[in-house]
Amino acid sequence: MKKSCICWLFALCCLSVFGQNDSLALANAMWQIDTIQGLVLKQVHFTHHEYFQSNQNICVLEIPAQSTYQLKYAYEPKRTRTSVMAQKQDAIAAINGSFFDMQAHNPICYLRIDNEEVGINTPGKDTVNRKYYQYGTLVLANRQEHPEMLARIVQTDSNRFWERLLPDANIMTAGPLLIFQGNRMPMRNDLSFVHDRHNRTAVGILADGTVLFVTIDGRTRESAGMSLDELISTLHWLGCQNALNMDGGGSTTLYIKGKTSKGIVNYPTDNGLFDHAGERAVSNAILVVPITDN
Repeated sequence: MKKSCICWLFALCCLSVFGQNDSLALANAMWQIDTIQGLVLKQVHFTHHEYFQSNQNICVLEIPAQSTYQLKYAYEPKRTRTSVMAQKQDAIAAINGSFFDMQAHNPICYLRIDNEEVGINTPGKDTVNRKYYQYGTLVLANRQEHPEMLARIVQTDSNRFWERLLPDANIMTAGPLLIFQGNRMPMRNDLSFVHDRHNRTAVGILADGTVLFVTIDGRTRESAGMSLDELISTLHWLGCQNALNMDGGGSTTLYIKGKTSKGIVNYPTDNGLFDHAGERAVSNAILVVPITDN
């Protein structure tokens, strides 16, 4: 028993050291920073296994609350690439949205766009009302009524149709909720979705209302991807007070108008390659568009 306790304490110390080293690696990284019409794009590629003892490619798009932009949801009844949805609505930037059925094309998490309900929560095999990744909701602000904010992240309850109680016009449920009111949320340890490394997409909100679109590339030698605990640590070190996990894996895509030939700045892997050509067709996306008077 004594030997077991010593080993356990040693493991805790190692985790603390590794966590500190990882946070320093992120803070001291040589970020590539671009300003695009008031938005800030930050990119870093760890290539010597120095972040979580792995190679990682991270993209962060900052959308300041005090800007001339608003967030908007896009949805297509037949799966469509994030970049195409963005181009159709002349968005300056976009990120893939929430989870969907690959065969039926429809959202499997609650989605309301301009007061029209286009998706509801689909229960899982081990849940009565909603799946594990349906416990957080991104609510878009009405910029005419709330010019000081872009969006807020809220925690749902277990009622499958809880979102219908919200009065807001634009609502997207996803999950799990990663950070809430400055606190790291506990993750389940019995799901490969949680503890295995995958491509990840997340939306975070800083204390000043700045919204972050974050993509983590994965499933390649050049970028391993992250577990949800690693993603939480990354978002925490980036300063997120609230953060929500979106659909990841082959869906993970960050689009910025004019940045590449097709606007894709991360490395989507639906083609199994570390390039910009592996974008997956998805059900919905989150766009950055100019504020209108509508």
